[in-house]
Amino acid sequence: MADLFHDKNISPMLLNEVKEPFDDKDYIYELKLDGIRCIAYLGKGVELQNKRFKEVTAIYPELSGMSNCVKKNTVLDGELVVLLDGTPDFYALQKRSLMIDAFRIRLAAKKNPVQFAAYDIIYYDGKDLTDKPLVERKAILQEKVSEGNGLSISRYIEEKGIAFFELAKAQDLEGIVAKKKDGLYHIGKRTSDWVKIKVMQDEDLLICGFQSDEDGMPKDLILGYYDEQGKLQCRGKVYLGVSKEERAIILKFAKKNTVKRPWFEKYKNAIWLKPELVGTALYMHKTENGGMRQPVWKGLRDDK
Repeated sequence: MADLFHDKNISPMLLNEVKEPFDDKDYIYELKLDGIRCIAYLGKGVELQNKRFKEVTAIYPELSGMSNCVKKNTVLDGELVVLLDGTPDFYALQKRSLMIDAFRIRLAAKKNPVQFAAYDIIYYDGKDLTDKPLVERKAILQEKVSEGNGLSISRYIEEKGIAFFELAKAQDLEGIVAKKKDGLYHIGKRTSDWVKIKVMQDEDLLICGFQSDEDGMPKDLILGYYDEQGKLQCRGKVYLGVSKEERAIILKFAKKNTVKRPWFEKYKNAIWLKPELVGTALYMHKTENGGMRQPVWKGLRDDK
């Protein structure tokens, strides 16, 4: 008979996405943490698996004491996060996730320790809990799992999703997640029982160039802006959301408005334009080097 704890082949439940927050008494609301999804197997020891079933335990030695937070074999679903000034920092975590040298890992674990934020319990003491409603699993999580040793339990609120979203937005956080109170845990499946609502920033940017597809049509738009000194700076590339009509407009503009000298050396095989066309990009937040995280093109502006 299959056993979730010993088989260690759980693929986490996935989320759908909606654009606008909502209030609903049948949902709970949690912060969407900017981290790496992880399944934690806690027993005599700790085993951490990412959503591709790769064991990542050795990368995060500071979490080796999480087994002290439970008395029986337990499987938790949660997020690995690094908190800097109280806010999740994805890039600090990403650097950790790529480390392989044990000495560097130990140093990083002391400087920027990773935490495991648990928001669901899938298994406890030989029992598969996936067929229990979410609110019942949440109660078991609070009762059977103690915090400490790098493990925290995700808090949630009820009903007031819109106000909670606005709070997340005001704090420059990634967004919120809404979950149906009576929803079951569907291993490896994407359902509307869990939905994420992301906080997105928008910015008006100049189209400085593009990289073409096989048919010569603009594909990746290279975007920039003028800094306080009047120097053109790169904001990054975007391809999601660019319509056929806009590609045609950009291509028509390019016929008479190309420049030979590249604006940004890092992009190869690009067609560079006079920075006159303006459009709006949506993105999660800026990266460490001033780029865009998860950018989506909103559209050209004819008023700028």
